[in-house]
Amino acid sequence: MLKMTPELSRRRLIMMAVVVVAYMLSFFQRFAPAGVAQDLAASFHTSAASLGVLAATYFYVYTLMQIPTGILADTLGPRRILLLGGLVGGGGSLLFGFAPNLDVALVGRTLIGLGVSVTFIAMLKLIAVWYEEHRFATMTGLALLLGNLGSVLAGAPLAMTAQAFGWRGVFMGVGGISLVLAVLCWLVVRDRPLVQGEAAPVHRFDRTVVLNGMLSILKNRATWPVVLVNTGISGSFFTFGGLWAMPFLMQAHGLSRADASSRLSLLFLGFALGSILIGNFSDRLRLRKPVLIVVSHLYALIWLIWLSGVSLAPGLSYVLFALMGLATASFTLTWACAKEVNPPLLSGMSTSVANMGGFAAAALLQPLVGAVMDLSWDGRLENGARFYSMTDFQCGFALLAGIALLGAAASWWVRETGCRNIWREPRP
Repeated sequence: MLKMTPELSRRRLIMMAVVVVAYMLSFFQRFAPAGVAQDLAASFHTSAASLGVLAATYFYVYTLMQIPTGILADTLGPRRILLLGGLVGGGGSLLFGFAPNLDVALVGRTLIGLGVSVTFIAMLKLIAVWYEEHRFATMTGLALLLGNLGSVLAGAPLAMTAQAFGWRGVFMGVGGISLVLAVLCWLVVRDRPLVQGEAAPVHRFDRTVVLNGMLSILKNRATWPVVLVNTGISGSFFTFGGLWAMPFLMQAHGLSRADASSRLSLLFLGFALGSILIGNFSDRLRLRKPVLIVVSHLYALIWLIWLSGVSLAPGLSYVLFALMGLATASFTLTWACAKEVNPPLLSGMSTSVANMGGFAAAALLQPLVGAVMDLSWDGRLENGARFYSMTDFQCGFALLAGIALLGAAASWWVRETGCRNIWREPRP
């Protein structure tokens, strides 16, 4: 095991700080459409389905990039892909901010998704290489806690900033920050620890067997329950928090933009805190499965409350949004579970496979929820944008409640790892 010198520890801290800020930016981009959904609908004169496609374009390309990113993280290394991702994502954000019509905005949103899609897997790869195995879930949770400040910024702070400077100014500013972070990643990130100029001993594998490695992950039966849990929880959360939460609160529940955005920020803050608390709790217990079962079922239960359409007192609604964010964080354990049932060398690819389910679900569900809502829409407009009733949202959200229940059910089939890698070489 590599002994961490003060110099290595200092480099690790600086490196992870820059990468976490880049990850914070990717989280902001993921959820930003929710905070300005009404502005986007009015600017581009879109239906719910079209608005869903605009937001989901990020998730389409993000999903497609998960496996390639895992392969690139295991071969080219995090440093190179963080540089390229930052440049592409920054350019996409600038284009989105300048977009004169929906078609150009779709291109910009696609480039944003392409650019930021590499950040998370690169960060997980760096944690897997630079930290001890038993600290993986805790360090991932800590990185998520800090990175999730980006999602918190996509709530009330984004709504206020967009009112002051316009939504276009926000995305142009974020694009410039992304370009700066790309350069910083190239300057400070190192793919693995160096000791006196020499790479620390790590296992390496021939790139010609990358395909076989990916096939071994996909053939591993222990991988798929983890993928389904991630799909059910993160897929519904990304769809809700990434687009439909603000319209739901403002139109179905009649809240002001400020009140709705404060609840959205609380949802993201709960997720941020849950990411470190649940990961740390699991590491301390040295158990994965029981934690996943309990918290995923709590998350599904909250979805049934939203689906009921019941009107909640302000205090109770704040509590439920915070609790939903906290429970959502249970899907972060799926990355550790996937890593611990597959070969250690393939940590980048195994975590990307687990991550792929949620993004694929969000890519499909964001426009699909909108399309279902359009079917029952009564034709009402408000400030140039379509206005949807509680019934419209209930029809669309039935899809999200269903997939959340699927994720909870799949948690019963997750293999317990005891917070250690349990993969064994198959017998010939």
